[in-house]
Amino acid sequence: MPLGSDAQSDRPMVLFEEVQKSYDGESLVVKNLNLRLERGEFMTMLGPSGSGKTTCLMMVAGFEPATHGEIYLDGQPINSVPPHKRGIGMVFQNYALFPHMTIAENLAFPLEVRGFDKAEREKKVQRALDMVQMGDGSFHGRRPAQLSGGQQQRVALARALVFEPELVLMDEPLGALDKQLREHMQFEIKHIHESLGVTVIYVTHDQSEALTMSDRVAVFNDGVIQQLATPEVLYEKPENSFVAQFIGENNTLQGKIKSINDGIAKVELSDGEQVMALAINAGPGERTQLSIRPERVEIDPDESITDHTVTGRVEEVIYLGDHIRTRMTVAGNSDFVVKTRNRLGARRFKPGEAVRVGWATEDCRALDRGDN
Repeated sequence: MPLGSDAQSDRPMVLFEEVQKSYDGESLVVKNLNLRLERGEFMTMLGPSGSGKTTCLMMVAGFEPATHGEIYLDGQPINSVPPHKRGIGMVFQNYALFPHMTIAENLAFPLEVRGFDKAEREKKVQRALDMVQMGDGSFHGRRPAQLSGGQQQRVALARALVFEPELVLMDEPLGALDKQLREHMQFEIKHIHESLGVTVIYVTHDQSEALTMSDRVAVFNDGVIQQLATPEVLYEKPENSFVAQFIGENNTLQGKIKSINDGIAKVELSDGEQVMALAINAGPGERTQLSIRPERVEIDPDESITDHTVTGRVEEVIYLGDHIRTRMTVAGNSDFVVKTRNRLGARRFKPGEAVRVGWATEDCRALDRGDN
């Protein structure tokens, strides 16, 4: 049994203990994973292709065996339990609906294999379709090919929920939808999760999707969780350069830490200018990659709201409606971006113009040296 209390409320819904996965017996796709997923939590596994996130999902589903370690579901080890006996709902990017069945038959199928009688099946099918706003009766007799992509994805979601599982796995479920529908479905899935209290593991490579929907996000790279935190903490307080770059838009500056005093690093940039930053995971004398979000930078700032300024040169100004995006060169980085709210009377800078840019020390993080 996993560590902790035996009381149901204290048990995690999913627990990975020292889990590894290798396909060739040599290289590890997942490396010594220890992860606790709480009951009712919406956790997103986020990362680039090949980072190990989907493999983790497939191991929970039972479609891939763990090479080492154990996975627990509601306190019970499941490594030797076949997929159909795990009682897990699943939603895939390609919908995986049966084309020869009507929508009602697709939803009734998981209920039939679980032994529900006809009256109970009809009741649960209607409830699931109501949940995804397709319960008016016009969809019951249609087949998947007669539905739009968004409607098919709603049906796939309803089928995963129809037998009322405690755990639902979603693997890039919105990847085939257009941007507007995708954003709409993000909120719908989140609202359904909140109303049902079901536990969700959601896999995506889309960081904005992860920030929008999740209680916590596990950022994967190279088979290892780089950081596990709430969306706000991931964005505001990245622990390393990979997370800083992968979550949201980020400015980087290369430098060397001259000294650290009370957690504040004095950093010399590549052009010789010096700035202060929060010292996160680099020490005195080490190379560091500074991380500053574009909306935290001010151009020709009021000195009362910034701790220091450095020289920049405007390269490009783009009008985006709600904000102005100014790309400039700062300390050798020609892709340094500043986002300025579009407000009445705001000054517009011109390409080639020399300016000062500044930020608060607390908005600048001195991380590991990154890939440079």
